Amino acid sequence: MNNFRHESVGILVAEQPLRAAVFDKLGIDFCCGGKQTLEAACENLAITVDTAIALLLESDELANDTSGDANWLAASLTELTDHIEQTHHRFLKRELPRLQTLSSKVARVHGDKDPRLLKVEAVFAAMKQEIDQHTTKEELVLFPFIRQLDQGVHVPDAPFVTVANPVRCMESEHDDAGAALMELRRLTDGYNVPEGACTSWVALLGGLAQLDQDLRIHIHKENSILFPKAIAAEGAHASVSHGTKGR
Repeated sequence: MNNFRHESVGILVAEQPLRAAVFDKLGIDFCCGGKQTLEAACENLAITVDTAIALLLESDELANDTSGDANWLAASLTELTDHIEQTHHRFLKRELPRLQTLSSKVARVHGDKDPRLLKVEAVFAAMKQEIDQHTTKEELVLFPFIRQLDQGVHVPDAPFVTVANPVRCMESEHDDAGAALMELRRLTDGYNVPEGACTSWVALLGGLAQLDQDLRIHIHKENSILFPKAIAAEGAHASVSHGTKGR
């Protein structure tokens, strides 16, 4: 329990993915806020840490009877980058254009009834543009370099000096996406379907809710698992290289 108190919420979810549901219930941000300790997160929300720990332990008991998600802490950098591209990036490439079309349609048809839909369209369009650019940078530059680090044979000099530099950029963009999701939740009353909503409106809210869930898990895997492992791998490679040169 003491380890729970002082462990980061991101690592707690990385160790057991089903704990994410507990943090969602408590309103604790394990995604962009994954670096905060459980104790600090509870203090910020006026939640007793013992209550949070009890819920986490209950979740862990249930996890013994389910397979849950893969243990990505034990995965290689290559396995993890491949998984993120093939699962989360693929999901975004499929869903973002579809949801943009829906948000534009719903705003056009129902914006006079609920002006917040016009804001939903604008917030989503800006978020989509940034996510598209973000995933392209990861797939073309950052992830290939991380895979080279994983091979551990010969890593060319990085164009960004150290992997920590693009990681900071990616984390900042993750914060932007997290803020956009918070705004979308606010504008849609938590993606709740209003009375009399048409089929497109219902589909939009359902899609946004699914996007919210997947994107937060996606960001968590990068911020709390992939990026720290990549930085550590680069440090280990540098140590080996310097040791070899010193012989």
